Amino acid sequence: MSATATQASSSYLLRKLHSLTGIIPVGAFLAEHFWSNSAALVSAQKYNQTSEDLQTIPYRLFVEWLFIFLPILYHGGYGVYIWLRGQSNVSQYPWVRNWLYTSQRWTGLIAFVYIGWHLYTERWMTHGRSTYATVANDLLNPWYLAFFVIGVLASSFHLGVGIWNFLCKWGLAATARAQRAAGQLGVLIGVVFGVVGVLIILSFRLDWHPFASYLPK
Repeated sequence: MSATATQASSSYLLRKLHSLTGIIPVGAFLAEHFWSNSAALVSAQKYNQTSEDLQTIPYRLFVEWLFIFLPILYHGGYGVYIWLRGQSNVSQYPWVRNWLYTSQRWTGLIAFVYIGWHLYTERWMTHGRSTYATVANDLLNPWYLAFFVIGVLASSFHLGVGIWNFLCKWGLAATARAQRAAGQLGVLIGVVFGVVGVLIILSFRLDWHPFASYLPK
């Protein structure tokens, strides 16, 4: 096998792994993160309890590094590599796919920075002991708030388009009809994640708990 063929095969496998890690486990982590943080919509106490429960999971450090930190580093790092080598032709060919390509790259970069910064400030600096009160206090800063909203929306959009790309690239949506359905699924997931993420932020910012009725009387 020639060096060129070996390099092409290696690049193909790395891109496949990059596509896969975007869904499992990075996408799954994002879904779990939104789900657990939705406890803030019930009450501050519920959020704190959920956060404490997650910090006491057996083998937490092993699980975090193997299924969260390393996959995020690979997916984000290789994504930046692809983004720097990629060539967008939006100005010459303003088609939907080209705009999605460019938007996917930019939102991926924003999401990578946001998730890394979020993990550093809320996981490493606090040793996983951040509370509803500390997050709410941080969001009083308008710049912090804006960064949260932009990061959440960028992550949601990136995941939605990523799901469409994954289904198409892995042959799970091979026909034109299946690809349209995959695109609709991606839009739905992106919108749902974006709405849920913004609602969680509003809960912290406004001390708003629309599901407080779930608490036992």
